[in-house]
Amino acid sequence: MTQATIQRTAIVPDNLAGQRFDAVVAMLFGEYSRSKLASWIKSGELTLDGRTVRPRDLVRGGESVALSAVETVQTHSEPEAMELEILYEDADILVLNKPAGLVVHPGAGNPRGTLVNALLHHDASLDKLPRAGIVHRLDKDTSGVMVVAKTLPAHTRLIEMLSARDVHRQYLAVVVGAMVSGGTVDAPIDRHPRDRIRQSVRDDGRDAITHYRLRERFRNHTLLECRLETGRTHQIRVHMQHIKHPIIGDPLYSGPLKLPRGATPELIEQLRGFRRQALHAEVLSFAHPISGEPVRCEAPPPADMLKLLSVLRDDTRQHED
Repeated sequence: MTQATIQRTAIVPDNLAGQRFDAVVAMLFGEYSRSKLASWIKSGELTLDGRTVRPRDLVRGGESVALSAVETVQTHSEPEAMELEILYEDADILVLNKPAGLVVHPGAGNPRGTLVNALLHHDASLDKLPRAGIVHRLDKDTSGVMVVAKTLPAHTRLIEMLSARDVHRQYLAVVVGAMVSGGTVDAPIDRHPRDRIRQSVRDDGRDAITHYRLRERFRNHTLLECRLETGRTHQIRVHMQHIKHPIIGDPLYSGPLKLPRGATPELIEQLRGFRRQALHAEVLSFAHPISGEPVRCEAPPPADMLKLLSVLRDDTRQHED
């Protein structure tokens, strides 16, 4: 595989005289992360007036800064041919609709058949990026929209935008209980103290905020539109359980199945057979990390959620009649 080389030059402005070299290059080459720039300084790929210097060395102003770095492999997973539903793609990013059941990252027990494997087959150059450019994740059994970086500058900027909460992430969730209004859950989340697979609301957890509003109300269930202000692991799932409206089918947080009184046979079959969380990432919108132009991608709910909603509507209609 041909290795690509990054070539950049800049002149240190006089007004930055007396500042540390690592701080100066972070301003000059802000499209790259500080950790990546630091690694290039230490390897001698990022120089000052042709000399290798230490990150803490001070600049005088007027010097020439040169970056000549080989893009090394960051993701070592094997490419694998898999169909991807691409919603948007250009030279810097791609946005896709992830199906339920697809694991995002390879791990113990699933080295293949993941989104990372599929992305590397779609674009081999993604191996130069951490996790093949994936900057956020969806749980295996959550479907919907994800953005992937295709270049290192886009990767750095997208991570900054997610951290600054500048990416709009909107989900659909079908929850237990006929809710009467929307609201906000502001409850910190961290790993469950006894079950390492689960997350839980904890006073000593990381801040987590989910806004929700009613999209459709059924006899004993509700379709919610959820907007993430933060992006903690399992956030919507944990928050819905916390307010006593767990997501239908959630294997970790919904508890034992409770069939509503008078449920139609079709609804009983649907509720018993829906074995994943009824959660779908519907909308992702953000400013393009390079051009700044608005990007908005939307994916309709998958067939299993559409069927569930249809049966919930029929059950509600029959009892109204």
